[in-house]
Amino acid sequence: MDIFNIYLPIAGIEFNVLLLLLIGTTVGICGGFFGIGGAWIVTPALNIFGFPMPYAIGTDLAHMGGKSIVSTIRHGKFGNVDVRLAVSMIVGTTVGMELGAKLVMYLERIGMAESVIRKAYVIFLLLIGSYVLFDYVSHTWRQKKAAKSGVEKIPPRETLAQKLNRINIPPMIHFKASGIRCSLWLPILVGFVTGIVASVLGVGGGFIRMPALVYLIGCPTLVAVGTDLFEVMITGAYGAFTYGVKGRVDLLAAMWMLVGAAIGAQLGTIAVKYVRGYSIRLLFAITIFIACASVLLKQLELQTPSSILILTAGIAISAVIVTLLVRGIMRERAAIRSAKRPLL
Repeated sequence: MDIFNIYLPIAGIEFNVLLLLLIGTTVGICGGFFGIGGAWIVTPALNIFGFPMPYAIGTDLAHMGGKSIVSTIRHGKFGNVDVRLAVSMIVGTTVGMELGAKLVMYLERIGMAESVIRKAYVIFLLLIGSYVLFDYVSHTWRQKKAAKSGVEKIPPRETLAQKLNRINIPPMIHFKASGIRCSLWLPILVGFVTGIVASVLGVGGGFIRMPALVYLIGCPTLVAVGTDLFEVMITGAYGAFTYGVKGRVDLLAAMWMLVGAAIGAQLGTIAVKYVRGYSIRLLFAITIFIACASVLLKQLELQTPSSILILTAGIAISAVIVTLLVRGIMRERAAIRSAKRPLL
């Protein structure tokens, strides 16, 4: 397979172009479906297969900004993007990303970037995955309980987002696409925190921002997916700029991944149309736990198991998403044929 190896001048390493295409396609499908940049796969995968961590972060941010444009346009056509909400988060996001980038450069200077960032990955992924899974299990249990008692709808309960939305700190803004009203400072604060996470971990912040949009701000799941992708597009572009200035972006690798991501993003975005909101949350929790396990294996210096897990999991989850897409299209076409069938 040496024939497919290319030299990446910025990172200073040789890398298999087929692997870059595979990573890009997988992340495109998952990113378009979950509304995240997919860096929970890309940054660990690049690092696992030879990229120094700062270069993996910068290169992924460049790839992510370009890929998210495709997914955002698609979600916009479905009405899943709250542009006003996303724009309100940009100020906090950019400030947070700049602080995070400075922290990474400091960790690199003292020789602790690899270990500290991997440990932070494991902690964040474990906490977020656990919370999303708990929410899914809780919702399913309440749904079954309601069905047994003969109740058609699950009794509403006050969420954390509803409590936060009631905090009256001017200016109060109504976000029409999301159907929520809250203080402008809430999305700015969420943007600031996720901006730091995005820059330090080399992600668009999506794996923490998408749950934050759902659980802290109160976005419906589908709108959170599209809105987060819009924000990922902005954070990716800014992150690529700030890391590029610092000489930590390999554009050649990013371009090869974008080729695969452009195709995968189309499939993942369309698949959202055929899957219920809470099913998306379950798949999201599973992917987070898998990414967490792969980074932990790398930290324990188990290179081969880590490599196999991150690639196999990404391919398997992409296959599940494509299967859901195909089934949804087949059901939709069957329903159209049935509607057109003349009555006897």
